[in-house]
Amino acid sequence: MKLILDTNAYSALMQGREEVVSYVKQAEAILLSEVVIGELMFGFRNGSKLEKNISQLKKFLDNYFVKELVIDWNTADRYSRIATILRKKGQPIPTNDLWIAAHTIQTGAELVSYDKHFEVIDGLIWKFLKNS
Repeated sequence: MKLILDTNAYSALMQGREEVVSYVKQAEAILLSEVVIGELMFGFRNGSKLEKNISQLKKFLDNYFVKELVIDWNTADRYSRIATILRKKGQPIPTNDLWIAAHTIQTGAELVSYDKHFEVIDGLIWKFLKNS
């Protein structure tokens, strides 16, 4: 199975949280959206360990089993479709999470996240992790 890590799942993985680590170990590939990378970089720049966190992220991305996902025409189209449907349903979610969901559906992967609001997206395969 291919997994896409949401920002909070990547952070939990780097902290060694068992619910994420054990799930990731089962994956054949880990995908990371450019959107997640942007959110991570924003967090790094607002924290006290910028260089350490960037180095750790680069090392993670250099792993053979990890692939960075770029936003292309198909991603943008899926984003627009998901956003339109959710707006019509009156169930908006954060914009960055729409992009992450678009990447997830586009790649046929499973999203790993602590955010429950992904449940409103039809056709999205996701693993909801509960904070313990």
